[in-house]
Amino acid sequence: MLVIISDLHLTDGTSGETIRTGAFRTFRERIRDLAYDASWRSDERYAPIECVDLVLLGDIIDVIRSSRWSEETPSLRPWGDHTSPGFADRVARITEDAIANNKASLDVLKSLHEPRIMNVPPAGADGKPATISHNLNARERVPVPVRIHYLVGNHDWFFHLKGQGYDAIRKQIVDAIGLANDPDIVFPHDPDESALIRQVYQEHRVFARHGDIFDPGNFEHDRDASSLGDAIVIELLNRFAIEVRKRLGGEIPEACEAGLREIDNVRPLSMIPVWVEGLVQRTCTEDLAAQVKQIWNRLVHEFLKIDFVKDRPLGSSALIKLGFEISSDLSLTGLSDVVTWFSAKMGGRTETFYPYAMHERAFKEGWARFIVYGHTHRYEIVPLRSEQRDGETIDTLYVNSGTWRPVHELARFHPVQKQFVRYHVMTYLSFFKDEERKGRGFEVWSGALGSSAA
Repeated sequence: MLVIISDLHLTDGTSGETIRTGAFRTFRERIRDLAYDASWRSDERYAPIECVDLVLLGDIIDVIRSSRWSEETPSLRPWGDHTSPGFADRVARITEDAIANNKASLDVLKSLHEPRIMNVPPAGADGKPATISHNLNARERVPVPVRIHYLVGNHDWFFHLKGQGYDAIRKQIVDAIGLANDPDIVFPHDPDESALIRQVYQEHRVFARHGDIFDPGNFEHDRDASSLGDAIVIELLNRFAIEVRKRLGGEIPEACEAGLREIDNVRPLSMIPVWVEGLVQRTCTEDLAAQVKQIWNRLVHEFLKIDFVKDRPLGSSALIKLGFEISSDLSLTGLSDVVTWFSAKMGGRTETFYPYAMHERAFKEGWARFIVYGHTHRYEIVPLRSEQRDGETIDTLYVNSGTWRPVHELARFHPVQKQFVRYHVMTYLSFFKDEERKGRGFEVWSGALGSSAA
């Protein structure tokens, strides 16, 4: 059985809220239930599965979303010299703090290795799960080994860098989660970088990658290099809340400051101006709102002057930069009105990566029945192909693994009112090989949990 999750974005606590430990406990229980379900074979016979492979498909520990980049040693940035000891130290401290900030949650993942937690009933002589009435030794449940694999995305790409400093960082993560990864080898970005992951994928007829390679703003042909998306998060999204707090101090209401820290949880990111406008309308006076916009304008102008930003190639990067430049010329209300109008015309449609799946070699060769990406934070399942092979119907699906985090989305009713709905989301995918799960190829769960009234 193969299980895939992605985009947990576990931070060091200096930015927006991350998913709570209770979600990990729920996930652990579901994996144990899935292991039992997978032990039922297509001939109605029960036989405990041999292993569970859990793939963490990128953006698990979020190194980018840390205020350390903005508040400490401004010369150190992700687009700087990765061989500098100071750079590796910065990544190490952020990673260490993220592990500490999410220790309870990571401990739950690590506990999947414990036989007292991950186990299923033994099989009885009749091919059914043994019970006390069937077997005097039925109390001895069968342990199910779990292997946890880590692939990187665009917010944790630092774990793909070579060098002793990064080996030490990887060891921290391996120890914290109990990974099957070798800390002295870079965590893979492309699945073909790991023979073990490639084998697991082929056994389950799955091909999965993070998907950032299809987003030019977050991938520029080399996963050992930074991208424009890093600069946007660090120089704008991270700094915005920091600068508002620094410049306006005690004047800014607590509700506004807390909302600004959640800016990266707004989806899609193009809705950020609308989110900020609605936030300041609800929480600030007209004068304070104008001052918040002035801070945004200044940060945008400073952002556009950064050499790394100016040097980004033409194409989508140029459009992103143009969008930010326009944002600094419009009033906050005018900017958010434009974005709201565009969103209404688009009918709330969001980015999808499924067309890229049909260009994957695994799809063209026909061995993969499931192409899986993460990155977009939007769970979806799209049928790609259905064909007959040797009298059998073979279906191929694209699945996006969604995210585990709070999200804020614009309410569709009267969007000009700039009201957002907040809730937590959680998605996990499971795939079965051979006759597991009575011959069913996959099982997917995507859920949402409303925010507390408080």
